[in-house]
Amino acid sequence: MVFAKSKDANRLDPADVTDGESSAVTENIFDGLLRFRDQSTEIEPALALSWHLSADRRTYTFKLRPGVKFHDETPCDAAAVKFSFDRQRKPLEGQLMEYWQSFFSAVGPVDALDPLTVRVQLLRPDATFLPKLAMFSMGIVSPTAARKWGADFSRHPVGTGPFRFVSWKPNEKIVLEANPDHWAGRPRLDRVIFKPVLENSVRLLELEVGSVAGEAGVMGMDGLNPDDLQRVLANPELRLLSQPGLNVGYLALNTTRPPLTDRRVRQALNLALDRQNLVKAFFADGKLGVVARNPMPPLLWGYAHDVADYPHDPDRARRLLAEAGYPGGLKLEVWAMPVARPYMPLGLKIGEVIQADLRKVGIDAEVVTHEWATYLDKMGNGDHAAALIGWVGDYGDPDNFLYTFFHSSNARKGSASNYAFYRNPRVDALLDAAREAPDPARRAALYREVQHIVHEDASWVPLFHARQMAILRKGVRGYALQPTGSKLFAGVWLQ
Repeated sequence: MVFAKSKDANRLDPADVTDGESSAVTENIFDGLLRFRDQSTEIEPALALSWHLSADRRTYTFKLRPGVKFHDETPCDAAAVKFSFDRQRKPLEGQLMEYWQSFFSAVGPVDALDPLTVRVQLLRPDATFLPKLAMFSMGIVSPTAARKWGADFSRHPVGTGPFRFVSWKPNEKIVLEANPDHWAGRPRLDRVIFKPVLENSVRLLELEVGSVAGEAGVMGMDGLNPDDLQRVLANPELRLLSQPGLNVGYLALNTTRPPLTDRRVRQALNLALDRQNLVKAFFADGKLGVVARNPMPPLLWGYAHDVADYPHDPDRARRLLAEAGYPGGLKLEVWAMPVARPYMPLGLKIGEVIQADLRKVGIDAEVVTHEWATYLDKMGNGDHAAALIGWVGDYGDPDNFLYTFFHSSNARKGSASNYAFYRNPRVDALLDAAREAPDPARRAALYREVQHIVHEDASWVPLFHARQMAILRKGVRGYALQPTGSKLFAGVWLQ
């Protein structure tokens, strides 16, 4: 099975991955203690068969699945689980472990009580802990391989997953082979090949051609130019899978860089952009996406439906700029993504339309881009002013969007996920309280309050929520879209 995607992976160490192009591969190599049920964000056992939470909600005890081995034939036991947690606390030189820093600050000591029992103590209750264990970043790694390769483990990944790593030719292909001893049974595919193809149109052409002269061709892909939608629907050899996506595409406004330190300027940008036009132009007139009002998609519980959206109002935008001291306009650098992502199919072209909208209110925007890995690194360091970026949810909880984007602990230069570098003590307090609250209704109320505050502070311009999709040749069976955007091949076969 050859699957074409818009970009090669950056790394293949699950704990040191932040981008979907990398996690698309690692989720097939590694298992976590828990996993999401097929086509759901509900959790179910994976390497852990069962778990128990103490009365004070601070200690989890996990019972592991017996007899599981890593791809290097070493045992996957409690010591390996402890190792996989502990290595993220103390990264080696060259490692960042950003997800651990963002999502697992509540984790205290982790102990192997016996070969099949792991105890995890929390520093404070965390209602999001179990679903976060099902994220790609918590794949359990082989201690033997990780110690052997050190920071270079990313190029030599060894897990327990349904597929084993075979080879990686950068910008050409990553090859995985079936793990015949996987605890859930051998996959039906012998090999999965991830092939990076930068241009959406070229990727579609390769999918349409399929196999040539007996060589395996592209049989699945993601990313689609909106103009090509009808072409796909009219081709009897292709199938389009599509559903509402757990994602958001947005323009991050770095609140630490003038003139974006002024809330009026940030609000002016929200008023200046014609987001309906963006959805019409880049999401097939709404068939492939919808305008975003809030930082998280409306299909997620806790969504604040009563937030009043910023209208497209250039006149009001100019007035706000004048009030902020820019009656003659201003200059602004706008970064645009060089790759297609599920939440943003044509980043550079979207940047050009944004540039034209901003020009109408007196903002002289220069569109800038960088190679994708550099783009992410520089954004994490806060080198941008305004930058197009997005997010695909890792687990079905508002915390995954709102804490990631707006808590000040995630605004650390060098490893930020809060790309607006937004800091608001009230928002921090609400997000901390929501993590600890056991009552879902109380948590939802706290998250709705956060959405109202960040809407007013305008550290973003929320742009759109894309429908997630995949396009497959008709002989591909068993592939399903997952809410988190995962590309899972354990249940796939070719007819």
